[in-house]
Amino acid sequence: MTRVATKAFDDQAPGTSGLRKTTTHFMQPNYLENFVQSIFDSLPKAEFQGKTLVVSGDGRYYTKQAGQKIIKMAAANGFGKVVVGTNFWMSTPAVSSVIRDLNAYGGIIMTASHNPGGPDADFGVKYNIGNGGAAPEKVTDAIYANSKKITEYFIADFSDVDVSVKEPQPLVTSLLMWWILLKLT
Repeated sequence: MTRVATKAFDDQAPGTSGLRKTTTHFMQPNYLENFVQSIFDSLPKAEFQGKTLVVSGDGRYYTKQAGQKIIKMAAANGFGKVVVGTNFWMSTPAVSSVIRDLNAYGGIIMTASHNPGGPDADFGVKYNIGNGGAAPEKVTDAIYANSKKITEYFIADFSDVDVSVKEPQPLVTSLLMWWILLKLT
C-alpha cells in the first residue's frame, strides 16, 4: 500500500447524483483519488473492513482508468472484495441491484447520468449505500467535509487488472476481484 500526499480541491461538493465535472477535470492529478478517499473516509472503517464494494459505470470515456484506481484504493482501504461489471460496464440500476443482491457494503458508480460523455464532455462519481440507493445527505456532507481537509490517500501497489475476464480472479490475499457478465436479454 502506498500513502500519497495530496492537497484538497475546493470544488468537490457532491449532490444527490454524486460529483459531476468535465472529464479533463477528473483526469487532473489526484482529483479522482481525493474524492474516492473522501468517500472512504466518510464511512465507518470498522463496518466496511473485509466487505464487498461494487465498482462500475456506464462505459463513458475514462471509466477504465478511473475504475482501476478505485479498485486499488478499495484494496488499500480494507475492502475484502470488489465486484465490477465486465470492462466496468454496468448501469446505475444494475449496480443498485447487485449491491442489494450480494449484500455489498455499497458501490461507486462512474457516470454523469444523462450528460454527454467523452474527453471534452462530462464524467462523474457517486456513492450508493448498502440498500442500493444514493448516499443520503449526511454521507454526502461528510464526503464534502473530508474533501476539504484531505492531505493523503491510500492506493494498493498492484498492476491493473484485466476487467474483460468474466470469472473470479484472486488478486492479493486480502482482496478477491469478481467480474460479472450481465445479460441484457
